[in-house]
Amino acid sequence: MLKFYTAGESHGQALLAFVSGLPAQLPVDLKFINNELHRRQLGYGRGGRQKIEKDCAEVFAGVRHGKTIGAPIALRIENRDWANWEKILPIEATEDDPGTKKLVAPRPGHADLAGAMKFNYHDARYILERASARETAARVAAGAFAKLLLKEFGTEIASHTIQVGHIRLERLATWKQIRAVSSDLDSPLRCTDPVLQEEMKSEVDAVLRAGDTVGGIFEIVAHDVPVGLGTHAQWDERLDGRLAQALMSVQAVKAVEIGDGVSIAGSHGSDVQDEISYDKAAHRFRRFTNRAGGLEGGITNGENIVIRGYMKPISTLRKSLHTTNMVTKEPVQAAYERSDWCVVPAGAVAGEAMVALVLADAFLQKFGGDSLAEMRRNFENYARQIDEF
Repeated sequence: MLKFYTAGESHGQALLAFVSGLPAQLPVDLKFINNELHRRQLGYGRGGRQKIEKDCAEVFAGVRHGKTIGAPIALRIENRDWANWEKILPIEATEDDPGTKKLVAPRPGHADLAGAMKFNYHDARYILERASARETAARVAAGAFAKLLLKEFGTEIASHTIQVGHIRLERLATWKQIRAVSSDLDSPLRCTDPVLQEEMKSEVDAVLRAGDTVGGIFEIVAHDVPVGLGTHAQWDERLDGRLAQALMSVQAVKAVEIGDGVSIAGSHGSDVQDEISYDKAAHRFRRFTNRAGGLEGGITNGENIVIRGYMKPISTLRKSLHTTNMVTKEPVQAAYERSDWCVVPAGAVAGEAMVALVLADAFLQKFGGDSLAEMRRNFENYARQIDEF
């Protein structure tokens, strides 16, 4: 079983990620991992924090001579901004008040108030520090290892932006287009339609001028996924449910859609099922359409997995909203923390990481082995079984 954990605060010394369960002898490409971190930092509408941080993963355990050794992997990503917070958020107790930047005016829509009440703090600073989407940098580093494993078996994951604010891409994008824009570091919002992308940029510019924020929708596609990952047998083992939970856990994601799940809810069954054919040349079953998003009954069906994350506008606004002081209980304006105003492309990269981690775990459950060579033998035997079906 593939497991991962993250630790660290937004303005702490570093973010940490721990990954266990990967087979031995998996080649590790540090350049690829750091490029994934760089992709997360990009995107039109990011704030000043990205000018401070230059995310780079340091591997402290589990990798030797460029390959995994079958032991847990430990990663560290430095927070350069820690230099500005070391005296404000010290580790050890101090006699003098270090001047902690207390947050007593909770931001509507953030974890501030609910978290402060849960952990009995009349200060949301410690809630903010961990609830921050800065944490997703650690997820992206962990997810890069999962992507490296999936790539060994021909499965790739990419994403693109299909909506920012009121501007939406209405046509389907091809895998080739999605893959190209996903890896394009110069694409401001990673939309496959350049004309529409300019309209999206205008939407982002408008909310910046207004001191507001804007949400949107990203789409993640997993390409060349084998038939048979996941199962229908138990509710918590259904792969669609696991993917939905993983994507919903990304900060600011408030809804998840697999395939055409939203639009087909108001349709008749005869109009929306993916009819089946058999490709004799390729020796495989195919669907004429992929409205199910590559999953039927919680099991992959051999088509691309298509999953979308719906991101709300983030909760930190320059144009402060009404709130209540946690100490005085008096009405005040919500606190402002340095922030972004559009994070859809960054959210997509974090979403890719979560999808990769779930799929890599499903691969390990299906084809598991202690080494990559053993896992590959199991995979090839199963592939022959599918070819002969």
